[in-house]
Formats: sequence, structure tokens, C-alpha cells
Amino acid sequence: MIIKNAKVFSEKGTFEEKNIIMNGEYFADSTTDTKEFDASGCYVIPGLIDIHFHGCVGHDFCDGTEESIQAIADYELSCGVTTIIPASMTLSEDILTTVYKAAAEHKNDRGAELVGINMEGPFVSMAKKGAQNGAFIHRPDAEMFHRLNAVSGHKIKHVALAPEEPGALEFIEQVKDDTVISIAHTTADYDTAKKAIEAGATHVTHLYNAMPPFTHRAPGVIGAAADSDSVFVELICDGIHIHPSAVRTTFKIFGDDRICLISDSMEATGMPDGEYSLGGQKVIKKGNRATLVDGTIAGSATNLMDCIRTAIIQMHIPMESAIKCATANPAKSIGIYDQYGSISTGKYANCVVLDHDLNIKAVFLKGSQV
Repeated sequence: MIIKNAKVFSEKGTFEEKNIIMNGEYFADSTTDTKEFDASGCYVIPGLIDIHFHGCVGHDFCDGTEESIQAIADYELSCGVTTIIPASMTLSEDILTTVYKAAAEHKNDRGAELVGINMEGPFVSMAKKGAQNGAFIHRPDAEMFHRLNAVSGHKIKHVALAPEEPGALEFIEQVKDDTVISIAHTTADYDTAKKAIEAGATHVTHLYNAMPPFTHRAPGVIGAAADSDSVFVELICDGIHIHPSAVRTTFKIFGDDRICLISDSMEATGMPDGEYSLGGQKVIKKGNRATLVDGTIAGSATNLMDCIRTAIIQMHIPMESAIKCATANPAKSIGIYDQYGSISTGKYANCVVLDHDLNIKAVFLKGSQV
């Protein structure tokens, strides 16, 4: 397949007018295939990569069934998300074992490709649990992590951690070579967060949410991450979790090389208003806001493509920056940039064709139009 006459998002983070060649599953320099797709007047961007979300269309990753994983994968692909790392919740080890076994057995024969798992909990702080279920919060436990990682087929790409919890720094030392350590759901101050980063943490889960605020005398996790060039941070740009001014300020502080846009979507995404569930807790969806009964924000009800549109159109983030933060940066943060995240020769041919209003015109997954 050849996509012709497109404005293509390049590895340099700019748009270039050129053709895209796909040979089999990969972007290539040449092909014998004569099929063409005319993308005149359109943008072509890499397939989006969501490294932190829980579910959509009435299904949750923690349902632990092939039916739910496939429904999630199908919906995400329809929204231009070609690569997914769904997140588990704070649950018992028995339940997580069932969830991770289902992920290991998922065939990836259609829909967005599941390339890993985001283990959000149970190693979090009770004081900043947010929508996590406090009944299952557990001290950092490397042996538990390794058991679950083995069950998952070694698919755990992220593990959330509150670094102030007893044993957290030892946990980082023990598992940092097997997964990405992400500071999350935490009361950590600046010094504690810096110690975690020095020990091997390289990521911060949904910046600003479920952590102390940044202040001039207590910069906390946010300040520690800003001072550490090796750390990626997640932003939820759904218009609910973070004020547009805070999003713009974050881009000024971190630049567009270290921010990963995520959806943090839950099962109400793509569904009408009503009652849903997250981690066994009742969630009420109204518009694109999802909350527990007590009003606590419970994930988002917005997919990643809509988050990008919100970031660009409503928050005035440059289009090039927003796309980079939903493609290249997530791939780099979890170590898959050699195969995903850019339109580059030798990488999987995942891309999305958008018109000038950012509406999806076509999606390509591993070289095939879907």
C-alpha cells in the first residue's frame, strides 16, 4: 500500500508532504504493491499508543475475559489507538492473576494490539487512593510482582508505586530491570520522590492527580519529576482532570519530550450517561465526567483521540506536540520505540489519516486498512 499526497508527521516532530510506503506489516522504502490511498488534504500521524486506560464501551480490562479485552481492542482501534497497554486496578492477587492470565492468552488477531499491562496498584497510598479500592492496598512486594508478571507472560510494562510506603525503595531496586516504575497515588514529598527516581523510577502516573500539589515550599513529586530529565509524566487532557492553564504550564516546564498523553478511560467511555463500575466500585457518568458516589473522579470517559482534540482545540497545545505526546513519547517510555511510535522504515505500519478538522478518515494497522 502507498499513501499518497499526505502531510506526514515525521520523527523530527514536524509535518512533511510525502508518500508513505507500506510493505507487508511494516513501513518501507519500496514495495511491489500497486494499491494506493489518496490522502490529499489530510494529515497522517502514527497510530496512537495509550499506556494508561482501564476500559470502554461497557467493558473493563479487569473483567478478566477475552470478550472484554477484544471489545476494548476493537473500540480503541476505531478511535485511532493502534497500540494499547490497559491498566489493572487495586485488587486481590487472585483477581489480578485471572486478569493477567487473560491478557497473556489474548491472541491479538484483530483490534488494537495489546503489547503490555499497566499495573496500577495495589502498591499505593491509602491517603491518595482516589478510585482505587482501599480494601486491597498492599505494601510493595517484589515477589508478588514477579508472580503476577510470570502469569502475564512478562507483559507488565508499568507498575505504580507510592515511594513513601515501607519497602518501596527496596522494591524499586528489585524490579526496575523488569518493568517501568511509575510514582503514583502517593503522599511523597520532594525528597522521597527524588530518592525513588535515583533508585530507578522513571515515570509519574497521571501528573497532579492523586499526589500532593506543587507549591513554592513543597514541590513534591511534580517538582522532583521536573528536576529529573529521565522521567516521563502522564497528562489526562479530557478537560476534567486538569485545567487548560495547568496543561499549558506543564508543557512549558517539561517540554514535549517527556509528556505522555493518556486517556485513563473507564468502561463508561463510548457509552451513554448512567451507572458503571471501576475496580468493583460504583461510578456515575455524566457527559465526559466519571465519579464515584462521593464525587471522587474515577478515571475518564474520554478516549485518547478525543483527548488529543481537546488538547489542541480547547487547550491550545500545538498539534505537533500533542501528537508526539500520544505516539513517540509513550513508546519511548515503555521501551517499544524500536517498533512503534513513528512513521519510520522498519517499524510496524500503524497510522491514522485525519482531515483538517481532526476527524478520522482511515486507520491502518500493520499495513492493512481497517
